[in-house]
Order: sequence, then structure tokens, then C-alpha cells
Amino acid sequence: MLSLSEELCYGAAMTPFWNPQQPSPMPSHRYRSVFERVDVPLTGRTWPGNRFEAAPLWVPVDLRDGNQALAEPMDTARKTKMFDLFIRMGYKEIEVAYPSASQTDFDFVRSLAARDDIPEDVTVSVFTPARPELIERTFESVVGLPNVLVHLYTATAPAWRDLVLRGSRAEVEALVEDAAELVAKLAGRRAGGAGRMRFEFSPEVFNLTEPDYVLEVCDRVTEIWDACADRPVVHNLPATVEVATPNVYADQIEYMSRNLARREHVILSVHPHNDRGTGVACAELAVLAGAQRVEGCLFGNGERTGNVDLVTLALNLHAQGVDPMVDFSDIDAVKSVVEECNRIEVHPRHPYGGELVYTAFSGTHQDAISKGMAHHEARAAELGVAASAAPWDVPYLPIDPADVGRSYEGVIRVNSQSGKGGMAYLLRTHYGVDLPKDFQPVFSKVVQRATDEHGREMEPKDLWELFRATYLAPGEDGAWTLAESGFEETAPGEHHATVVLNRTDGSDVRVAGSGNGPLSALTAALAEAGIRIEVLDYTQQALKAGVDSAAVCYLRCRVEGREVWGVGLDTSVLTATVRAAMSAVNQR
Repeated sequence: MLSLSEELCYGAAMTPFWNPQQPSPMPSHRYRSVFERVDVPLTGRTWPGNRFEAAPLWVPVDLRDGNQALAEPMDTARKTKMFDLFIRMGYKEIEVAYPSASQTDFDFVRSLAARDDIPEDVTVSVFTPARPELIERTFESVVGLPNVLVHLYTATAPAWRDLVLRGSRAEVEALVEDAAELVAKLAGRRAGGAGRMRFEFSPEVFNLTEPDYVLEVCDRVTEIWDACADRPVVHNLPATVEVATPNVYADQIEYMSRNLARREHVILSVHPHNDRGTGVACAELAVLAGAQRVEGCLFGNGERTGNVDLVTLALNLHAQGVDPMVDFSDIDAVKSVVEECNRIEVHPRHPYGGELVYTAFSGTHQDAISKGMAHHEARAAELGVAASAAPWDVPYLPIDPADVGRSYEGVIRVNSQSGKGGMAYLLRTHYGVDLPKDFQPVFSKVVQRATDEHGREMEPKDLWELFRATYLAPGEDGAWTLAESGFEETAPGEHHATVVLNRTDGSDVRVAGSGNGPLSALTAALAEAGIRIEVLDYTQQALKAGVDSAAVCYLRCRVEGREVWGVGLDTSVLTATVRAAMSAVNQR
């Protein structure tokens, strides 16, 4: 029986009052939970307490699995370009083709066999179904290749056994045994045993296969291929269609890792797809659960929602201080090749590689990044190291964009949502103009009005033009212009200014004034012309190092009772100051 407080909280329908959602019209009752479809007999799991200490062996399958998912499969030229990219990046095992599926794939494998520039430590993997004629065709394709992995697969899950293979558990196991024996037999005939050949078996749809059955089949294959230290067997356990939360897949992998026969001679591999959008999490938890090898595609290409993304996986390790063992230091070059070969663009929000992933438009984010970058540079100077070598801890940026070859130009971009930090950062980094802190919110409002009016992003050049038109131009041309000016120090601490002011109607006014400096003498002269200006704050800076640098002067003034900022720019500090004063006068 509910207490009064529980009744008030949940009400009659046993849902909390703060959650007013209603049942949807979706026919969810048609589907079964994964726990009703496959048993996971794991107790005492250990993977939740494990940590990443080293990268697994990465195996890109873009040229086979990824290629099968393309509307326009790659020709030999595109395949070659992507294969060469993998070599440059440091991949050591590359699945290159399904040689029995098409003449194009067969010819590509033959083209690799004709090359003499493939590194000695690179293994070429080829894929074949468990059918005798296709296995034989696959072996024909690899003649002459020094290091080969023959990847044998068949589906093992109940729905696939019943509807596709139309065989019992025993019949499907016999099919796998016959195929594995043929692979071993053909490998024994291979050119007198020249080169290194290893084997891989994938029980397709592993994640929906009965654990005792898939273990039985894999152990039998291990026995047939006589797994040993010199020739370990790869057992690849695919989440062919992702159907469960990643923790379930991790449990399945740990169960297999604990129970596989000859475990020390088995390389446990995973091949997650992304149907639920959690392929990366599945792969990461699977590695924690005992997987030593991961198959996937760059940027996640593949059937349906794709294969697990090797870019995200590798750079996730990098962001945790673990060497990914592959080179993404020029991620835009990698992306360019992948887009060209796949003829699919990488999404601008794709992790690490997307055009916008290191970009902030929000004002609060920009302010935090700007301060973080300044702190990073200062910290590097304290440590006496280059900024690229200093420890990274900048808000909103999980890694230094420079690590993957990105510049800082795109980190902060300005639109109607941006704040003072963003536009100040862009002016400083692109034009050397370091706006005073008190001035930033003033100019930010000018930028906000402009972006609200046209609704577009403002490029750095647009910001500069707006800054120039709003603050610099009035110092050189406006209601009042300085036709002539002269300054002299009449005595220590005493200065005299003589100026000729030109009105827009063409008339001139000659006035003079004195003060304790050139600026105070100028304001006194302007007062003689009826222009009352009070300087509240004065800041100046050089735009760059060196004696030939231009100077920019900022004046916060009260002109005719209104507070305005004037800005002047010139190679002469005095001229910049005068222009800043006239900028303030003409803005009143």
C-alpha cells in the first residue's frame, strides 16, 4: 500500500507527476528483449573494473565489408588508394577483399600480389563463405602474397540456421568443419609453405547465437586448424546486427574469453555494427572484456548504420593518454581519401574528423576556450616546452586540434549566439587586436546587432571590417575631422596642442589647449571648440613585436554626457591616440 507521499508523487497510474509522457502508438509489443532471445551465462564479470592500457590490433575492413555497403563499389584504383592510406597510417592487418564475390575484388588481390612494396610486417586478409568452390577461388587470389589471413565465416544464430541455411545445429557445425578442413588442406599445398598464412573464423551473428553452441563450433575450428604459438587462430565474434546494450556484448565476450579452448593460442576479435548507435561502446567494452583485436571502418562506413568507427576508437584512446598505434596526425588528409574512395561525405559533426567538431559558436563556450588556450600557452612557457608538448586541459576541447592537424582558426566562430569572448579571440588571433576587457562587451553588442540583422556567421574578415567601420573610421572621417595638429612640450610635464578642426559644412575652427600630456592638451583644445570630452580610461598596445609595429589606442570617454569608446590605429602612438579621441568625438 502506498504512503500518502508516494500517492502524491506517483498518482494512480504509478508514474511520477513530473513525467507526463503517454503511451505511444508504436507497436513495441512485436519485439522481444535480447534476454528472451539468447542466454548469457556469465557470473562474476570482471570487465567493469578493467582499464585501457594499450591499443588492440586494429583491422580496417573498409575494402571488404565497407565496400559491400557502397552504392558504387570501389574499382581497383580507389581500392589501391585506400590500401596505401592504411599502410601510411600504420595498420598492420588489412582486410582487402571478398575475392570470390566479383572479378574486381579478385583482380585487386592479384594486383597486391604483384607489388613488391608492401611492408614485410603487413598481413593481407581475404574473406570467404564456408562454401568449397568459393574457398578455392579465394586461395587462387592470394598466390604470391607473403603474409595472408584467410577469413572464413558462416552464420550460426537460430534464425539464420532455420531460415537461411536450413540446417540443424549439428548440420551447420558439420558445414563449418568441412570448410575449415578444406582451408587447412589448401594452405598445406601453398607453394611449398612459402610465406605466412593464418586463419580467422567468424560465427556470423555471434551475439544472437547460443553461447554453448558458438563455443563448441569455435573450439572445433581451433582444433582443426591446430592453433599454436607460431600460428594462433583468430576467432572473430561479430555483433552483426546490434540488438542489445553494450554491457550485454561485453558479457558475451568475457564468457568466450574465459571458456575458449587453447585460449593462449586464440586471438579474440570483435566486429561490432552500429544498429543501435552504440558500436563504439560495444567495441570498447569488448576490449575490456578480453578482446585483443577490433575490425571496423574509418569513419564508420558499412551496411545499414555502419561498422564500428576506427577513427573514434583510436582517438578515444589518444584522449585518455594511450597511444592508438595508428597515425591520425593529418585527419583531413585521411578524411579526403576516405570520402573520395567511398563517395560519401563525412558528417561535419563526426567525432574528431568532422568539420565543426572543434568549433564553438556559443558565447560561454568561446569564453572558456579562449581562457583555456591562454592558460595553456602560459603553462607551456612555465614548463619551458612548446605548446604542442604541454599537458592539455582546455575546456570543451577533449584533445588539442593540432594533434590531428587542425589549426586553431576554426575553433571559435561567431554568429548571433556568440559572446564577447569569441569575437575578441578572432580579432586577437587574426589581426593582433587585443580588445580591453571592459571594451569587449561593448563591441560584442555591435556584433550581436549585425548578426541578428543578417542571420549569418561572421568570418574574421567580417569582424575586422565591422570593427574598422564602427571605431577606426570615425577617427579619420566624421562630423569633425582634424585638418591640422601640432603638439609641443613647453616645459617638463606641460604640453600644448594647436589643432584645426574641419566641420562637415566645410568651415574650419582653429583652437588650442594645454595639459600635462598630449592627450589632455588635445581635450582642452577640443573644449575650446565646444566639444567636451572626458577621458575615463586609456589603453594602448602594439599589434606585433618590433619597432615597426602599428599601435592601437583605446579610449573610454564621456562625450557630451554619453560614454563611448574611441579607437585609433597608426604606426605613431601619438597619431593613434589623436585618432582614438576623434573616434570618440564623432560617435557621440
